Amino acid sequence: QLQASGGGLVQAGGSLRLSCAVSGRTFNSYNMAWFRQASGTEREFVAVISRSGNITYYTSSVKGRFTISRDNGKNTVHLQMNGLKPEDMAVYYCAADRSSALTRLNSGYDYWGQGTLVTVSS
Repeated sequence: QLQASGGGLVQAGGSLRLSCAVSGRTFNSYNMAWFRQASGTEREFVAVISRSGNITYYTSSVKGRFTISRDNGKNTVHLQMNGLKPEDMAVYYCAADRSSALTRLNSGYDYWGQGTLVTVSS
């Protein structure tokens, strides 16, 4: 089970830190990712981190502003979001993937959290 938190209202240029707590004892066997879905759009990839945390990928629009990290001792993955823009406003979802390869595809993920809303005011 994945439980996302940390969303809220922030002004443009501000920061938020999202967290996703994962229950179970096999957290370090999953690649973990964040996706987002803005109103009226499809869910899109944001960032992914490998099982050990040594490999990360980001969608181009968030590179240099967002950082994904994980704490395998606490079964938690984070998304630090700095320099938020109105176009970052969306419901953010964490996801877990058991496969060995990192993927940006929605279909590649086995488990999903419930989503946390990020609102950015201009």
